[in-house]
This record gives sequence, structure tokens and C-alpha cells, in this order.
Amino acid sequence: MASRGTLIGAAAFAILAAGAPLLPQWLVSLSTIAFANALVVLGLVILWRTGLVPFGQALFYAIGAYAVALLGRYTPVRDVFVVVIAGAVCAGIVAYLVGFLLARYREIFFAMLSLAMSMILYGVLVKTETLGSTDGFHVEAGSFFGWRPQGAMRNLALFWLVLGCCAVAAVLVARYFRSVAGALAIPVRDNEIRVEFLGISVDRLIHLKLVISGILAGMGGALAALAVQHVDPQMAYWTTSGGFVFVTILAGAGSVAAAFVGSLAFELVRSIAVDLLPGAWQLILGSALLLTILFLPEGLGSLYARLRRRKEETAP
Repeated sequence: MASRGTLIGAAAFAILAAGAPLLPQWLVSLSTIAFANALVVLGLVILWRTGLVPFGQALFYAIGAYAVALLGRYTPVRDVFVVVIAGAVCAGIVAYLVGFLLARYREIFFAMLSLAMSMILYGVLVKTETLGSTDGFHVEAGSFFGWRPQGAMRNLALFWLVLGCCAVAAVLVARYFRSVAGALAIPVRDNEIRVEFLGISVDRLIHLKLVISGILAGMGGALAALAVQHVDPQMAYWTTSGGFVFVTILAGAGSVAAAFVGSLAFELVRSIAVDLLPGAWQLILGSALLLTILFLPEGLGSLYARLRRRKEETAP
């Protein structure tokens, strides 16, 4: 039987999908980017629970985005479902390969190595003319099983695609958290030596989490590339990874839903901040992060848990 949280999440996705045609176009576009980026944050949450903070998640995000762009430029493949899967697979393969190195390190060494991997890709993209160099290049709009919507209809179709991907990812990650491998995240963070004594390889466990987070980041990058219709090396830059870490702190690692709520809140706050203070919008974002750390150290996701505990305490 589905849990209460699952039913609430399903209802939220259904309401968003049904209400999308009534929303202004700017909000549909903003939400599309927010939920695409939420997939990256969801992957970060998986690693965050083990005590690992990667500062190079933009590596997989950029690979997913560039995979879509390159398929559109050099092949006849245009179907959005195919290119999104291709972006996720490419990022997953790279995550599997670099995971042999990253899974051996912890704490600041893990964070810096992941950052170094991302910056290597950034350097390759900037110096390679066939990859668009510093300017990047245009991404083909793509089709939905041969259907090529235009204008507002395309934005809606893409928003529904992103919502569908997020819904599937949320269900699978929630199931993963309930599995043995997912449940071992907290023990690994607290005392990985004890986990090793149980006969479980912590390195392999972390390697698996790296691959899952890489696939999610690649899918997010692929969807973002389709939404923006442009890719450039900035997608692999350290500030992009920092933005994902920012959202993860804002959201917290307490639940799957927190990744989507936090990402949407971040994009809304940033959009409003840029509109109100174009020259100092970072000040508003920094203040929001500071307030979150001071009053909600476990992130926005802890609000639901707090309300639930308070309700149980006041119940007769």
C-alpha cells in the first residue's frame, strides 16, 4: 500500500501537470528548469546521506546536456525521449569510470577530486572548437514521437516530460532509500568501519551511489539543454556545481520531495531577486541560505517532519 508521502507527492505532480496550461509562460519555463535541476539535487541527496559532498556534479550535468546537443547536431536522432535517455546513459558511464577513483576518497578529498574532474571537462569544452568552444552551440528542439510542437505548446510538452521524468525518478529513489544499499547510507556516514565488518564493501556502495547520482545529473542536464536550447562550458564550471550544493543545503536530505521543493524555491527566489536587485541579487540568495542554516539546519524538508511531530505531541 502506498505511503502517505507517496500519495501527497503523486497528487502534487498531478495538480502541477493539470494546472500547467493555466500558468503564465514564464512560470512554466522557470518550473521546467527548476525540476530538471532538481534531478541533479536528488542525486546529491543520495551522496549527502553518506556524508559526501561533491563539488563537481556539474561534470555529469554538462555531459548529459552536451550529449543531447551533439546528437542533434551530428545525427538524425531528434526524439526527446531518446536523447534524454542517451544523456543519462552517457553521464552514468562517465560516473562509473570516475567512480573507481572517487569512491576511494572521503571528506574534502572527495569534494576536491570531484571538482577537479568537472574543471577538466570545462577546460576541454573551452578549448575544443568542434564542441562550440566558449560560446557553445544551439540545441535542436526535438520531437515527441514525431510531433513537433511550437511556442507555448512546446513549453507545455517539455514541462510535462520533465514532470514525468521527475515522478519516475522520485519513485525509484524512494524505493532505493528503502533498500539495504540505500538504508546503509547513514551507517556509512557514522562509522564505515563497522559496515566493512559486516562484510559489505563501502567503496562499492559509494561507487553505486555515484553512478545513480551521475545518471540523475545527466538526465537533468539533458532536460535543461532541451528547455534552454543552448549548451556552453559554463554548465561544467564550478559555480554550477556550487549552485546545486546551495540548493541541496536549502532542501535538506531528509526526503525525496525536498529536492523538488528546494529547487523550485531556489529558482523562484533567484528570479525575484534578479528582478528586484539586478546588481546585488546574490545578496538575497546568500541571506536566504544563511537564514536556512540558522533556523532550518536540516533544510526545507524538515518542515514537514516538524509539523508532523508537533501534531503528534498535541494530539489527545
